[in-house]
Amino acid sequence: MRVGIVGCGNIAGIYAENSRRLPEIDLVACADLDPAKAREFAARHGISAVTVDELLADPSVELIINLTTPLAHYAVARAALQNGKHVYNEKPLAGQVEEGRELLTLAAERGLRVGGAPDTFMGAGYQTAKNLIERGEIGRPLSAVAMMLCPGHEHWHPNPAFYYQPGAGPMFDMGPYYLTAMVHLFGRVRRVQSTATRAHDRRLISSQTRAGEFAEVEVDTHIQALLEFESGFVATLITSFDVQAHQLPHLQVFGSAGSLNCPDPNGFGGPLHLWTKDSPAWTEVALETPHHENWRGLGVADLIASIGENREPAASGELAQHVLEVMHLACTAQGV
Repeated sequence: MRVGIVGCGNIAGIYAENSRRLPEIDLVACADLDPAKAREFAARHGISAVTVDELLADPSVELIINLTTPLAHYAVARAALQNGKHVYNEKPLAGQVEEGRELLTLAAERGLRVGGAPDTFMGAGYQTAKNLIERGEIGRPLSAVAMMLCPGHEHWHPNPAFYYQPGAGPMFDMGPYYLTAMVHLFGRVRRVQSTATRAHDRRLISSQTRAGEFAEVEVDTHIQALLEFESGFVATLITSFDVQAHQLPHLQVFGSAGSLNCPDPNGFGGPLHLWTKDSPAWTEVALETPHHENWRGLGVADLIASIGENREPAASGELAQHVLEVMHLACTAQGV
């Protein structure tokens, strides 16, 4: 399928590189609000640089990979669907729950597909974790703790201010990786309770080229959520830009007969460690499926394949919408 990228920022490079390894994707063009950035990206990857409007209107482009900033996801995806194109959005699917629902409704009305990042759960790490759980290696899954804790992005990202604006923050920036992994392993979330706070009202940027500027903090930057799944499984998820250092797991799962220490859900591989009553020591588990490395774009390829095979894609818009709803509940600090 002929594919175009909108948004030529930090994450776009790996999508372009992997498109050459994924036969379903024929990457032909890119666009960015900064024409110079689009031209440089196009030259590097051997594709055409056009304006956003030109790309969305091009009838030969069948699918848009939407890599814009979070608050632009809805508008670009909506325009792509209105122009008859399938869409794969970077996370989150949209800024607001209602916007995500509108995208799915519009796609259904027009016979189009929507997919959404992350697709990291499709990698070897979390596919193997699911296999282990389904084989009963830890007995009946009961609970989990998941931790995404860091000091924020203003020390490394070239333009970090948007991380502290609505549509971002630690839950919307990194929460999709953890929530998507848990929904993949344990099914849909039924109820959310949470508390939220923030350490700073302003963040001093030290990364180049914005060093010395301040980012205004408009969202909570430390969110603790208690999740109850439809299966009865329960989990604690903490996402924070206010933690300087820690020694806590990315995602640890506890069952009636053992525990599973899962890898960083922001990656595709391992390591993965298992502890059971029959073998009471943490043991690294061999990964059972392919895609150990950074395979961003795997969800795009599967979305394209799903159209021809008339099935639901793994990284579907419906999955991304459910994660969006859970994140909004967590950020409003209410029990539902």
